Amino acid sequence: MKILLLNERITIEKSKIEVDKIGNHKNVWSKYYSCYATISSESPQEETSSGAVWDESKIDFTIRYSREVADILSIGFRVIFHNSIYGIIRLSRKKFDKFRLT
Repeated sequence: MKILLLNERITIEKSKIEVDKIGNHKNVWSKYYSCYATISSESPQEETSSGAVWDESKIDFTIRYSREVADILSIGFRVIFHNSIYGIIRLSRKKFDKFRLT
């Protein structure tokens, strides 16, 4: 992995349930990990069918593997990149030196 390609800052947030003083449960996102990533495969594809428009954008975040990254799952985590929120669909841990969030 070339360190030079890790040129964009991302933040990974983790979801947790908080209970207020009267017992209401709410989902709260908090910062879990922040690092530099390589961004690739940004390919927005809008298709119109019967007057509807779908945005099927896909973006890959490749980051260096670390102890904090080992606990990331596709459920309960999300990525913040340029003030946009991306849900994690798939994780790839094929190599020990990188980690891909799709």
